[in-house]
Amino acid sequence: MKDSTLVSINERYSGLSESTCCLSCGGAMSKSDPKPGEVCLDLGSGRGNDVLRLAEAVGSTGFVYGVDISDGMLEKARKNARKLGVENVAFLQSTLDALPLERETVDMIISNCTINHASDKPAVWREVYRVLREGGRFVVSDIYSLEEVPEEYSCDPEAVAQCWAGSVPKETWIETVRAAGFTDIEILEESAPYKKGAVNVASFTVTGRKSARTCHCGRR
Repeated sequence: MKDSTLVSINERYSGLSESTCCLSCGGAMSKSDPKPGEVCLDLGSGRGNDVLRLAEAVGSTGFVYGVDISDGMLEKARKNARKLGVENVAFLQSTLDALPLERETVDMIISNCTINHASDKPAVWREVYRVLREGGRFVVSDIYSLEEVPEEYSCDPEAVAQCWAGSVPKETWIETVRAAGFTDIEILEESAPYKKGAVNVASFTVTGRKSARTCHCGRR
């Protein structure tokens, strides 16, 4: 991601870290169904609210990572975790295309209206695939555009930070996920189109799975 875009995202969301406004665009958390003992990851974890909810669901034998780029959001999330005494969490600062986690260490990934910010979305999805264990799943809410975003906006760091100018058409979004290797891709919910910035967009929540490799060793 270009440095200017990172700066704009950091400034915008650090400024919103103490706000009570809703920054989500779907129901990824409510549809994620975390299990006790699972290791989970929230991409674009913001104030950490979903991470803390996941931490309660996976229990003391599980663990939850939150990844965000915003200094203000990370500070707020860590403060919230300390205040509530939640220990099975860690908040990490990183872009989404270079996650600071080992391969095949996560059971489930959620994200809410964050991947549209990434300039290299295929790289993000390759990272999602890399860190998920075989059989692992994602539940991601994001926005898609009903038409191509004009270049004057898609290359504008401030417009991208406002959570619309980085959006892509639905077909492109789904194909990027499929190209990363995911199967069982399903749209769980979808909004009616609405105007945002200079384009028409819609929100949806999508799930998919990293299929387990089948061993045919010894078969004849």
